[in-house]
Amino acid sequence: MTDRRSGKNKIWKWLAGVLLTLIIAVGCASLYLSMQWKPVLTKKIKEVVSKGSADLYEIDFKDIHLNLLSGSVTVDSILLAPDTAVFNARKKLGTAPTHLFQVKLARLRLRHIGIFEVWRHKKILMNDIILENPSINMIYNKIDKKPDTVKKDKRSLYELISKTLAAVHIGGIKIADADFDYINGSDGRLLNSVRHLNVQIRDFKLDAATEQDTTRFYYAKDVSFELAGYHSLTKDKLYTMKVDTITGSATGQTIRIKGFKMIPMYPDLAFSRKLKVQKDRYDLVFGEIAFTGINFVKFNTDRVIHAQSLKVSKTVAKVFMNREMPPGAANKGNNFPHMALQRLPVPVTIDTLKLNKVSVAYTEYNPMSRQRGTVNIDQLTGHVLNVTNDPSSLARNHFAVADLNALMIKAAQLSIMIKFNLLAKNGAFSFKGHIGKLDMVKLNPLAQPLGMVEIETGQIQKIDFDVQANEKGSDGTMQLYYNQLKVKLLKEGENGKPVQKKGLLSFLANTLIIKDENPSKGGDLRTAKIHFERPPGASFFNLLWKSVFVGMRETIGLGIIPMQSPEKSRKEVVNKLKERQVKKAERINGKR
Repeated sequence: MTDRRSGKNKIWKWLAGVLLTLIIAVGCASLYLSMQWKPVLTKKIKEVVSKGSADLYEIDFKDIHLNLLSGSVTVDSILLAPDTAVFNARKKLGTAPTHLFQVKLARLRLRHIGIFEVWRHKKILMNDIILENPSINMIYNKIDKKPDTVKKDKRSLYELISKTLAAVHIGGIKIADADFDYINGSDGRLLNSVRHLNVQIRDFKLDAATEQDTTRFYYAKDVSFELAGYHSLTKDKLYTMKVDTITGSATGQTIRIKGFKMIPMYPDLAFSRKLKVQKDRYDLVFGEIAFTGINFVKFNTDRVIHAQSLKVSKTVAKVFMNREMPPGAANKGNNFPHMALQRLPVPVTIDTLKLNKVSVAYTEYNPMSRQRGTVNIDQLTGHVLNVTNDPSSLARNHFAVADLNALMIKAAQLSIMIKFNLLAKNGAFSFKGHIGKLDMVKLNPLAQPLGMVEIETGQIQKIDFDVQANEKGSDGTMQLYYNQLKVKLLKEGENGKPVQKKGLLSFLANTLIIKDENPSKGGDLRTAKIHFERPPGASFFNLLWKSVFVGMRETIGLGIIPMQSPEKSRKEVVNKLKERQVKKAERINGKR
């Protein structure tokens, strides 16, 4: 029994010794081969980058760690940078790329590489590449192309590397937690900046067969990205910008932005009083913004944005204007949608802009009534065709057409069609539409603070309007069908008291001025003329609703009573405030 146990122990010791010897031998061989392969692989990497970019890029790194047993490579402290001399020479010839890249990263991991495939067959085969915490600068350069005078190198990327490598196949490339800066190459100005960006490149294959594979995006089956938790403060420190997630796919040709918010830092009146002049205060919440059919290749090569559609869903936009502030010298006509579009720094074409469940609330504070009046447009749905500032698109069609439906002031159905002249220097556009049945009393939240009128009774059957407009104002016609109208004229309360009814004037207005129905019994339908001169500080949305408001005033008979401009209202408020201060001082002095 003792001899058997002793024999078994000897066998186990012998096996352990053999195994240990093999491990040491393999380890030593691996270490030796790694040391032999290290300079070869270093040279190959630098050679592939240089030849693959036609000498435009150079790569450098601190150290490289090779593990032949696992087939993995780790590279430390990498710097990929363009050769500026090569770039400038190509720029003069008109053959330089539009974008250059500078990349820094602490560590690059290449996993499960077929080492002997590289050596024997000149093929790079690996499972994945991981770039940890890279810093990427993408530099835009305007290049004057000279296709007629310059002989271009028409070789493909594969043809450029084919003498060095027969094929490259990488299962996946992952860029984790990257910082990305988009820079203007002419002056070094930062155009955009993104932090904590993740990028995934799936199934990258570079060989003779993939040269003509149209299902791939730059030799990859897909390039996708994700940005989560973006947060920043605007330069003027008046707004906080937040985004939950931004995702995109090159082969899917999509970008989706979820949870974008533009949050003002102060309440409405406090916000406006931090400014020297009248400016809109925005409070924006976008549920989802989705681009589809984006041509990423065209953007990369020509810096042109083209999307088949842009869908905006579940959005709430609140705009506030304080009319007690000085109007300022700025002309908001430059911010009309089609005018702002023309000022974008890049050519943009969106075939169809789709709106779904968008709510807009435009609020004005009237210093005369000391109240806020709000125009609510809810459940806005529809589309805008041919949103573009691209000269080639404008040459084919220079009109954008919006066809929209909504619920107005939470009470009446609104349908409106707006036709924008995208080439007009004066912001010309036209709009026509229809408003359905409405109890006019529901207009009081708007009529009382902004028009100093209270509606006691009145029923609207329908409204039809047709208006031509530009940045100077609007002219058009309105047909307003209504009956049983009775109003009160209001005046400002004394010493901060609420607005008061002008009793006698209200009686005279209802008796002599106000037309209580249209068409009148036995009479013809009255068609109102719309004429509104837009103050420079009035926005596009202000022009739309004020034009409709003017048409309604004209129809019911209040057109003969001039509308007081915001500027005149403000002057009266300032003057009355001064009078009160004088009287208060006189009372104090009298008591003394």
